[in-house]
Amino acid sequence: MADFSDYIVYADESGDHGLDRIDPDFPVFCLAFVVVKKTEYIEKLVPAIQRIKFDFWGHDWVVFHEHEIRKQKESFAIFKNDRVLRADFYQRINQLIEGVPFWVISAVIRKNVLTTRYSKPFNPYDLALRFCLEKLFRLMRDEGQLGKKITLMFEKRGRLEDQQLQEEFYKIVSNNKLGSSDIPDKNKITRFRRMEFEILFAGKERNFIGMQVADLIARHIALSVLRCSIPDDHIDPRRSAFFMARSILRDIRRGVRAC
Repeated sequence: MADFSDYIVYADESGDHGLDRIDPDFPVFCLAFVVVKKTEYIEKLVPAIQRIKFDFWGHDWVVFHEHEIRKQKESFAIFKNDRVLRADFYQRINQLIEGVPFWVISAVIRKNVLTTRYSKPFNPYDLALRFCLEKLFRLMRDEGQLGKKITLMFEKRGRLEDQQLQEEFYKIVSNNKLGSSDIPDKNKITRFRRMEFEILFAGKERNFIGMQVADLIARHIALSVLRCSIPDDHIDPRRSAFFMARSILRDIRRGVRAC
């Protein structure tokens, strides 16, 4: 039997990763990893989300989807004409994010800058995936997970797109050495083969709690970059670029404009 990691990763994205037509109002692509310890996931995160669903809907069939929540559509239409209920729901979600310990690793690609700077730019999704996997490896190394198998859960997007993502994923993690240009220290070169990485795909209808949390977070991170709530230099370049989710969302809610 494989030596499984103590952690599991749920991924989601916000924005279109295409470069042919860039939306001037949302010219970014964000990929976010929610990295949670399995014991915390089982004992805290899942029960907390389930409690919210039962309290507001009486069942747990509801799938938290940021777009539907924001537009107050489908199951979330109950908030459209009830400000008190809506405020209570948002407060519960904020308390959940702040109260449950998990890591968020994210990469936001400014597509307009990417196409201006490079004549043949990388695919934003592939670029963000590479960055996030590098940071994930370093986090797992620091958490004593080397030699273990870690699973990353992605949302299904379509057979061809999923196949392309899977191929890029395994191409990255099969490399023995992969270092970021901003981390010249040879001791920090990523050695992916010191762990086993697995990618799985699932639709949102499967109702995985971790994927719903990732969905709630990704757009907020993208918007925070657009609105300068989290500037490009927010992270000390000498440290791995991951944040505690509670810190990110607290700053966003306060409307911090650091640039």
